[in-house]
Amino acid sequence: MEKVQYSPEKLTTLVRELFQAAGVGESEANEVATSLVESNLRGHESHGVLRVRDYLDGLQTGELCGGVEWQVLTETPAVLVADGRRGFGQVLARRLVIALAEKCRPLGIACGTLKNCGHVGRLAEWVELAARLGFAAMMTVNDNGVLKCVAPPGGLAARISTNPLGLAVPTSGEPLVLDLSTSVVANGKVKAKLLAGEPCPSGWLQDAKGNPTTDPADRFSENPGTLLPLGGDAHGYKGFGLGLLLDVLVGGLSGGWCPPADPSETGTNNVLMVLWDSARFAGTPHFLGEADKLIEYVRSTPRKPGVDQITLPGDRSEAIRRERLASGIPLDAGTWTMLCDAAKELNVGQVCNLP
Repeated sequence: MEKVQYSPEKLTTLVRELFQAAGVGESEANEVATSLVESNLRGHESHGVLRVRDYLDGLQTGELCGGVEWQVLTETPAVLVADGRRGFGQVLARRLVIALAEKCRPLGIACGTLKNCGHVGRLAEWVELAARLGFAAMMTVNDNGVLKCVAPPGGLAARISTNPLGLAVPTSGEPLVLDLSTSVVANGKVKAKLLAGEPCPSGWLQDAKGNPTTDPADRFSENPGTLLPLGGDAHGYKGFGLGLLLDVLVGGLSGGWCPPADPSETGTNNVLMVLWDSARFAGTPHFLGEADKLIEYVRSTPRKPGVDQITLPGDRSEAIRRERLASGIPLDAGTWTMLCDAAKELNVGQVCNLP
């Protein structure tokens, strides 16, 4: 089957109904489904509906739980430390942003951690939410020391995960948002290539012997290859060093684990987030003025021949979103088959007929 465009609304309904059939409450199921489909809308299939099978399996084994209230472990006026108790990461991440926003307004800064929560999805979603509330934000996660997929430069075996970093700032217009992995690419993007039956671009992976490979199956084989650190072979020490330090910060501050975790641990997310209120620093007018000035200055950069425009973080995903809202979300055969199989298992309507 070729890639077919699917309606975002119908796809959200399907995913919501799948989670409801698995025992998740309607409101929570809708929140998670909306977040996953939004990732597809923005061209980030790695964090979109291809995750549904993993989430359903986690609900079945108890590694992921619906209807969970986090447990506050430590709290001060500026700090929140919580145990997510294996709840849905998207639900808990939104709750963390709202809680930190309430702390940040009177103090100018707030920091929070979550340990033991489900996959939070795109970090961009949560730092952008904070920016829309008027705050500058930084967020990072690790995989509790369980998922290891990035080898240090010169190494053959994985030692850390992709340890992404999200940053967002408010501007006079749309927030400026950056979301990147400290590996060349997110692990989920390799999984997306595997499901689609497509090769990875060169420079993403090395096999178990350290040889370059474009076969996504090498990443998930019995003797798995690894993702390259950000910067690739030549300068991977920069990406690996950043990922290493972020791992210590999020694992150490949250109470979760850095690699290697105990074999009994599960691959949940641990989260670290910081919010700043510019009103308590040099003032919001100054902050927004400097942000707007720099954005305009960068966009006005003289361009090389053949370059139509200078793009900033978030431009590409916003353009894809506009296009997919109009024409639908393309799903490959592997992802659509996975969703249909899940629908049959859970007896969820005639959903696989929808365009």
